[in-house]
Amino acid sequence: MGGLAGGPDLVSLGVLVAAVPRFKVDEAAAVCGVAEARRGGKLPPHVTAYLTMALCLFAQESAEEVAQKVTGSLSAFGVWDAAWTPPTSSGITQARMRLGREVLRETFYRVAEPVAAPSTRGAWLSGRRLVAIDGFDFDVPDTAENAAEFGYAGNDRSRSAFPKVRVVAVSECGSQAFIDAEVGPWAASEKAMAAPLLAALSSDWLLLADRGFYSFAAYTAAAGTGAALCWRAPTQLGLPVVKVLPDGTYLSVLIDPSIRGQHRERLRAEAASGAKPDPAAAHVVRIVEYEVPDRDGSELICLITNVHDPADVSAADLAGCYQQRWESEAANGQLKTSLRGSGRVLRSRSPDLVLQEVWAYLLVQYAISALICQAATSADIDPDRSSFVKAQSRS
Repeated sequence: MGGLAGGPDLVSLGVLVAAVPRFKVDEAAAVCGVAEARRGGKLPPHVTAYLTMALCLFAQESAEEVAQKVTGSLSAFGVWDAAWTPPTSSGITQARMRLGREVLRETFYRVAEPVAAPSTRGAWLSGRRLVAIDGFDFDVPDTAENAAEFGYAGNDRSRSAFPKVRVVAVSECGSQAFIDAEVGPWAASEKAMAAPLLAALSSDWLLLADRGFYSFAAYTAAAGTGAALCWRAPTQLGLPVVKVLPDGTYLSVLIDPSIRGQHRERLRAEAASGAKPDPAAAHVVRIVEYEVPDRDGSELICLITNVHDPADVSAADLAGCYQQRWESEAANGQLKTSLRGSGRVLRSRSPDLVLQEVWAYLLVQYAISALICQAATSADIDPDRSSFVKAQSRS
């Protein structure tokens, strides 16, 4: 981005256009059946898409102010015709309604991919790319349509002030960029929304996940991709010691909770003998336990991993890398606080536009995080040391 000339708005849009190229937006619009031609003064899909992302980049300004701010910059990148008149707020809303809820979702899936290079600090463990899964939510305007589609937190006696949309996302720990996501209503559980994300892991990734995402079905789906897993165990999960390893960790067996009685005992015996169980019924796992000091003494952390060999990844390295799961929390904070603004409700008053806006936020967070990661890698520093807020103001 260093070669971009002009004011900060030009550079801002340059980052978006570089990370979210127009041909990807055009492909997404075509797949979603959204017309491309500008007729009768209507904004074409690619312009509407970038204006929607710009509304997230400049979240504290009105839609019309954002349009006035960025149309000149869009022209410099071949996205806007200088002969066109900047749209009004109502014109932007109408264009966003024509764009619909799916185009930016499809664009995200075409664009978002890992950005950490082999030399990026904090991005790898034993040749595996560190990723994490986590969930968060947005407050959306309290309209009847939004309430019907997304719902409120709490209950009728004590419910949230605004309807909420839930997001579950996979982020790359090194760059903190979101690389996969699902968006849905508040009533959808994080576990249910995580299911398609876990089934889409890459075999060269190491997934970090909190105990709230654990279930036997979720672990089975994630392990079936070939990815390495480092998952915090729920406190109630029974983990029998099958074999103690030289480094003090031990092998155990996860068994489908629907299996009972003698069949369950047989699976434990098979695991103890070194046999590999049917993954539909059980998994042999390695358990790493350690304590973390807190105000009340210490907390026992129990990690489940399918990396069995201590020579491959040590217990200390697994415990250390699990702390990288907090990078997903940092990514959430970047989106909800640095971009949107703390406590700010989304702009959109209808479900289609809410979903469109959420996917736009995910794209903008991805673009800025990719810029930070590339710059930090070039400077041989951990991207964690770079400020998202400063990058946002300069990007």
